[in-house]
Amino acid sequence: MGIRKKTNKSPPVFSHEFIIQNHADIVSCVAMVFLLGLMFEVTAKVAVFFVTVQYNVTITTNEGPDETSINFFHHGLKDLATVFFYMLVAIIMHAIMQEYVLDKINRRMHFSKTKHSKFNESGQLSAFYLCSCVWGSSILVSEHFLSNPASLWEGYPHTLMLFQMKFFYICQMGYWLHALPELYFQKTKKEDILRQLVYISLYLVQIGGAYLLNLTRLGLVLLVLHYFVELVFHVSRLIYFSNENNQAGFTAWAILFVLGRLLTLSLSVLTVGFGLAGSEQGLDLASGNFNVLIVRITVLAVICVTQAFMMWKFINFQLRRWREHAQAQSMKKKPVPTKSKSSKKEKANGVNGAVTSNAADSPRARKEKSS
Repeated sequence: MGIRKKTNKSPPVFSHEFIIQNHADIVSCVAMVFLLGLMFEVTAKVAVFFVTVQYNVTITTNEGPDETSINFFHHGLKDLATVFFYMLVAIIMHAIMQEYVLDKINRRMHFSKTKHSKFNESGQLSAFYLCSCVWGSSILVSEHFLSNPASLWEGYPHTLMLFQMKFFYICQMGYWLHALPELYFQKTKKEDILRQLVYISLYLVQIGGAYLLNLTRLGLVLLVLHYFVELVFHVSRLIYFSNENNQAGFTAWAILFVLGRLLTLSLSVLTVGFGLAGSEQGLDLASGNFNVLIVRITVLAVICVTQAFMMWKFINFQLRRWREHAQAQSMKKKPVPTKSKSSKKEKANGVNGAVTSNAADSPRARKEKSS
């Protein structure tokens, strides 16, 4: 008997399988290059563009007996380097979450392939939405945006941001950019790629648009609202995977989803349609003022189309669920046909109700006595 060769050989270096299996280590090495660059004077000037938040502006105020200095930030082209670095960080965090949390739960629960991919998606997004909701809510409270809704449009353009606000947007864009290479790293099915690309593009367009058009305050409020509704959905799906009889979370999500769409449209129309219409008008790229009619109409159109698209997907999802539920209920109520005793006798005596010649009508042949 020959010796059995090992089949679990490591894939060739730089092959697709090698990159997929070791992508977290490769990305960690790339991120480490930028961090090590900060330690040397020659490379620090370049590395700092990737690691730290750029475009710092210090403003001194004379309120009170002492002067206070506040650091503000505005956006620029150097932010692309910072977004790229934090995209690498998001890939590393994604891999850590997958390996040390989700994979361990998957091995215990023994999910099917379909549930496995959906569980991973909901697990990753639940962690991200939870962190973003807590972080965004803390900014809203500290900046008093909720207690003073007029601050969403007063003083536009909002070119200057505090560190937390700018870093929040940098991390948001970095996270949704990292979702693009993750389609390759996670071996996403071809039929799911289009769906993933659509909602990743919607996030990038609207977050980037709010950032570039200096609508960061409105964008922050809408993001926190949207993320909270999505958090409820993905947590409900995680609970459903552990116990399929527990579907109460989906009912709460359906109500919150509709309310979220109404609040999003109301805040958008109030801020862009009415608030900015009464502010200073004009298009000035140097000062960051984009308060002109065509820009406001475009912003409202993008928001309205996105909300309508989401509502259409939601209605189709609910109709499919109700159809499947009704079909399952009809299958339970459908009576099972029972066989009567007479039919059993008929089948015992003949085939299809016809009595055969070898049945009970024909007497048994007596055995002849042996002489």
